Amino acid sequence: MSHTLCIDWGNTLVKAAIFNEENNLIAQSSFSAEEASGNIGRMLNEYQPKGAIMSHVAGAVADIQSEVKAAAPHFVMLDMNTMLPIMNAYSSPESLGVDRLAIAVGAQAAYPGRNVLAVSLGTCVTYNFVQKNKAFRGGAISPGLRMRLRSMHEWTENLPEVNREGEILLLGYDTATCMRSGAIYGMASEIDGMVNAFEAQYPEFNAVLTGGDSALLGNKLKSKIFADPDLLMKGLNLILKHNVPQLR
Repeated sequence: MSHTLCIDWGNTLVKAAIFNEENNLIAQSSFSAEEASGNIGRMLNEYQPKGAIMSHVAGAVADIQSEVKAAAPHFVMLDMNTMLPIMNAYSSPESLGVDRLAIAVGAQAAYPGRNVLAVSLGTCVTYNFVQKNKAFRGGAISPGLRMRLRSMHEWTENLPEVNREGEILLLGYDTATCMRSGAIYGMASEIDGMVNAFEAQYPEFNAVLTGGDSALLGNKLKSKIFADPDLLMKGLNLILKHNVPQLR
């Protein structure tokens, strides 16, 4: 059976996924940059993928790139020049994170013929809008959950450093729960407002939630929004097969 390997080298974690020839995600893992070589090496040995794709927005990836290229017969490094199954209408592509392109591709494939807003909750919250004519137009960027909590600590005298893990209450009873409430419920209200604004402007509209913090936020939203935590990886796999016909 032919497998493909998709790797996203993010600001916080490295994520890797294996797809089978029916485009089903059959294995995935996330790990630190220091753990990347060992974990990706094990996936290469176990699944022996025929093709691989890699996107990165942070970190040095040359060694890993060489390792993957040596093991997979077909390799794509996602950048602004990579062919896509959608049109990139972003006006400053040099500053566009390639992970957003993969998310847009995954969203368009999930809702073809619809205007779709993919909301990704990672280091930043990114709003990625693809029109029903398959054009990625952009969207919006705001601070992610960890960034909101960390900035409150770093930019004030007395607010402590608070982890995202812990009690999540609308009515905080101490400083930690108040900060967590403000960050999480504030993000939820922001997302609801953005989804409603896009839906009011664009007919035939769907919204989808993805990213590492989506599990924390999903049940706090009031707007109608679907959840797909694997949207980025699915988009990477589609881009890989779009560029390598032998894998289709």
